[in-house]
Amino acid sequence: MLSTPTTNQEHHELDTMDSDYRQARDHPEGEGLLLSQGDEAVAAGKGNDPSVLRRLGISFFLFGLINNVLYVVILSAALDLVPSSTPKGLILFFNIFPSLIAKALWPYISKGTIRYGKRITAGLFLSVGGIAIVALFENVYARLFGIGFASFASGLGELTFLQLSTTYNPPSIGGKSVGYFASGTGAAGLVGALLWWEVRSLGVRTGVGISAILPFITPLTFLFLLPPSSAFSSSSSLGSGLYVSIPTIAINGEDQALLEPELEGETASAFSPPSVSSRVTLTGRDKWRLVKPLLGKYMLPLFCVYLLEYTINQGIAPTLLYPVPAPLEHPIVSKIIRSIRDYYPLWQLVYQTAVFFSRSTISIGIPPLPQKLIWLPGFIQLGVLIVLGLESATGLFESAGSIASLTAEGWEGASFAVVFLLIAIEGICGGLAYVNVFYHINQMPARENISPDIAMQEREFQIGSVGFADSLGILAASLLAMPTELELCKAQVRRGKMLCKAV
Repeated sequence: MLSTPTTNQEHHELDTMDSDYRQARDHPEGEGLLLSQGDEAVAAGKGNDPSVLRRLGISFFLFGLINNVLYVVILSAALDLVPSSTPKGLILFFNIFPSLIAKALWPYISKGTIRYGKRITAGLFLSVGGIAIVALFENVYARLFGIGFASFASGLGELTFLQLSTTYNPPSIGGKSVGYFASGTGAAGLVGALLWWEVRSLGVRTGVGISAILPFITPLTFLFLLPPSSAFSSSSSLGSGLYVSIPTIAINGEDQALLEPELEGETASAFSPPSVSSRVTLTGRDKWRLVKPLLGKYMLPLFCVYLLEYTINQGIAPTLLYPVPAPLEHPIVSKIIRSIRDYYPLWQLVYQTAVFFSRSTISIGIPPLPQKLIWLPGFIQLGVLIVLGLESATGLFESAGSIASLTAEGWEGASFAVVFLLIAIEGICGGLAYVNVFYHINQMPARENISPDIAMQEREFQIGSVGFADSLGILAASLLAMPTELELCKAQVRRGKMLCKAV
């Protein structure tokens, strides 16, 4: 909160306020930090307090977990939210298009200081409202409308927390923030799939309604658990030999003119104390200059991975069906697969488990992929899609026997086993692409000879603009998945396999 200093009542010059408003917001004492590139190790040492690092990791993990868990619950519940005759890709479309709008437009219409508390507040209301509509109404169109609300909140939240990670320096701390956030989003997939697996027997209204309490965890984490950026260091990567004064700001008539919200007409949030906006903001030309180098380097690989990944999840996986295993012959598998409708949630669970592991690689200390290998997950993903598509359409592995005819003597479960493995590989590729792209962007150095405030805005915009790529890939996949699912089912019927008609 901005308050009158108890000592040293002099007003700082406006130029100093413009460059230091972020540190002033988070650091109530009037101390100064002398930082340069050579001081990075010292600055990093400031944030090496295990308790502070632990709070940072838990906070960003929870941000990722809670932000994405409703999205995953809805996808996992796709078979139960709409009639069996409705393509599951329709759920995916309404679960991603509003998120795409948020990620595509918000970085460009947002100007100046990001008011993180205001965004978190808006996301809370949108998430809870959307999931309440899904739970309370049985009409398909009403549910799609509620899914859209939750989707917009998820997209805005992901954008916000990735941008928030860029406010933590030195780069090693920012990288940890991205790593833990990515790990949380991966855990959301696992938690969401498991949650729906457990509560689906309660019905859509109760099962989905229970998950509506989860979004309240985010503002509580933001308020009470997340350490301020000043707990680690100032922006050593944003300038060289920069003296960063961290004052407590007194407000007079001149200063008041600088207090303005992120977007014109917005009101202040109770979750975010007033902050001093910078006098300069990025123009449309500035933003195009920043995003252009990212198109082929990061955005296109991310788009391709997600296009292939969600085409598999929503277009092919619903058709990967096999007879229900007999309990006497297969006591373990039969406890998991009790009906044909259990296959799709199982594939989602396998996929989400693999995503969690791969998105957690950086947070558990595994080195990131080199930038030149960013395309590798996409190439592997293409191979997985081709093989799974052939299995669904032609029964590529069924000649070796189906799961229903498993015996101890032979390899009779080839179809089930290979599909299980390939879906796990699909999840690993998708998770690696996500965490490595955003990690590399978070680590990009700032331009030289620019003010710390402009450097911060550029970093926030760059990492925020790339999220558009994965959402666009998912949206394109939703359009491709609907005809893919229908055509694969027709191909199965032509060869006498009628299981897809019984789901």
